[in-house]
Amino acid sequence: MCATPAGFAAPPGAGKPKARLRSPVGLGWATAALLGVAAAVDLFAVVADYLRYDATGDLAAGDKGAAVLDRADTADALTGLAVGTHSTVLLVCAVVFVVWLWRVRVNAEVFAPDGHRKARPWVIAGWLVPIASAWYPRRVVLDVWNASSPGDRPKGRALVNLWWTLWLLTTLVGAFLAEVVKASRTPQEIHDAMLPMLLIDAVDLAAALVAAAMVLRLTRMQDEKARRGPTAPAAV
Repeated sequence: MCATPAGFAAPPGAGKPKARLRSPVGLGWATAALLGVAAAVDLFAVVADYLRYDATGDLAAGDKGAAVLDRADTADALTGLAVGTHSTVLLVCAVVFVVWLWRVRVNAEVFAPDGHRKARPWVIAGWLVPIASAWYPRRVVLDVWNASSPGDRPKGRALVNLWWTLWLLTTLVGAFLAEVVKASRTPQEIHDAMLPMLLIDAVDLAAALVAAAMVLRLTRMQDEKARRGPTAPAAV
């Protein structure tokens, strides 16, 4: 954990509530680790999706043998396990991610008290308010990213933009495809729905890995900026 550099605190009269610099390192690593677990669950879901796609394809083609029925039952069980596990991991990951985001946002107010377009409560509310949730979290993260970047110019935002694009894609398309799978009744309908479901689970896997990379990069940026203190060290 990075200790707060001596004399490094929010400027007098800065935004309310008052910002105080705290290390994001522990939370950053915890968040990245949970995102890694989420990626592993997504990989399991991809495998389960393929097994179900393969088994229902045989059933749709007219193969009703015991071996195919056993494969279909196994695939159904694995898919159900993947869905349940993913929901649990996503909930835990979301809570820790928002706690980390709150921490880095407060730190960013120390670095740049006037550099934030959204008030601090939007760190949480931005994920919950309909319509606003489509872009407010990205705006919050971009402002934190800009404030935490070393030097006078913000680092490239490609990693943040990629994370948010993948997140929107997997959230919106994934929810739609999940409903399509639930509504499917015949082996052919399930077979047709499973391939796009497999692809969106793969996108979800990529989104989790990119999110982990973004969390670690931003955490490192803040840690390095805090260690340097408010001004560059004098030459000796």
